[in-house]
Amino acid sequence: MEEIEVPQYFICPISLQIMKDPVTAITGITYDRESIEHWLFANKNTTCPVSKQPLPRDSDLTPNHTLRRLIQAWCTQNASLGIDRIPTPKTPLNKIQVVKLLKALDDPKLQHKSLAQLELLAAENERNKKCLLEARVPRAMIMFVVHCHQKGKIQKGLEEALSILQFVKIPTEECVLLLKENEEIVDSLTWILSREVMENSTAVKSHAMLVLKKMITKSDDTCHVLDRLKPEFFERIVKILRQGLSQQGVSAALQVMLSACSVGRNRVMMVESGLVHELVEIELAAPEKRVTELTLAILFHMCSCADGRAKFLSHEGSMAVVTERMMRVSAAADDRAVFVLSLVSKFSGTNVVLQEMLQVGSVAKLCMLLQADRGKHLKDKAMEMLKAYSQIGNFELLYEICLLNTSQRVVATVQNRCNGMVCHGD
Repeated sequence: MEEIEVPQYFICPISLQIMKDPVTAITGITYDRESIEHWLFANKNTTCPVSKQPLPRDSDLTPNHTLRRLIQAWCTQNASLGIDRIPTPKTPLNKIQVVKLLKALDDPKLQHKSLAQLELLAAENERNKKCLLEARVPRAMIMFVVHCHQKGKIQKGLEEALSILQFVKIPTEECVLLLKENEEIVDSLTWILSREVMENSTAVKSHAMLVLKKMITKSDDTCHVLDRLKPEFFERIVKILRQGLSQQGVSAALQVMLSACSVGRNRVMMVESGLVHELVEIELAAPEKRVTELTLAILFHMCSCADGRAKFLSHEGSMAVVTERMMRVSAAADDRAVFVLSLVSKFSGTNVVLQEMLQVGSVAKLCMLLQADRGKHLKDKAMEMLKAYSQIGNFELLYEICLLNTSQRVVATVQNRCNGMVCHGD
């Protein structure tokens, strides 16, 4: 390949490789189909990469048959130099073919084969995903899941159906419409999570959780679903978190729980389901940044009620792990961690609790936060907690901790504030 010069007009401006299926955009620029479709559909760009002119995702891409034949002829002529002939592109998938595959779902003998074919098509390229979406394949996959639930049986093809929904995302407006038309959808997805014996269980349940997240966390129009959730819903999610999901699945489950926190009655059911302990256990495993942010955000909601705080304090590692995350993950994590500690110290701040905060380093982290580039509201919360120690006679120990962990300026600030003085410039 290095011994021969490739004509410049054979090269895709995006991939910089010889084009296998050249197509011309409405801007007049020719690209390899796979590259330009990925640019438009996967990366969601709306401009021509070369001309920078507007290029809507639904704009036509015209096959450049003349250029393709020239490239094929050139490849054939240079085959002795190691140039492989590009294959003739497959005929693009069309809606009629997809509809035919969907109709085959009604035949139990053809059902699994049809779902497997749809999955392969969905994974193949962005053009296919667009065609499947236009043929309303996501809706058909959701209804297949519902039918499995209605029969009370994990049918062959369920894994493929859920996998297709990862390739071809359900549009938000379609989610809203589906939930209004069929109240069984959420129950059907959580039913999958409760199945004990299932092939490729972790993958199937993780896919189901990702679909569940999409269905109930994207629109205010789905709030009516959150109002009707039952204790079993939360118990199943807590159980599956305990048993294990993929990293994506865990993140999706936490986003679902965070969305559910917007309804007061849900928070009570979440506490009763054992979620607080499970969140602490997740954090003790040192998860990725996004999971920590979600976990702390949910713990904040859990600790807003007395039962939630009691559950939080009943776990011997809760205070320590929340403290450990402060100043180590992100500003968002700091915000939620400080508010969790604030709720606990303000409403459940017995001498024993405050002493534990001192022992696990919460006080030291709060002193450090006063020096950090964090919002005033967080520093005010930190100072509120520090003042609590002076009120219960712990100022001497607090002062020693400050000396060990912070600068003299912060020590002076803490001392002055705890004595009720106003200290400017902290």
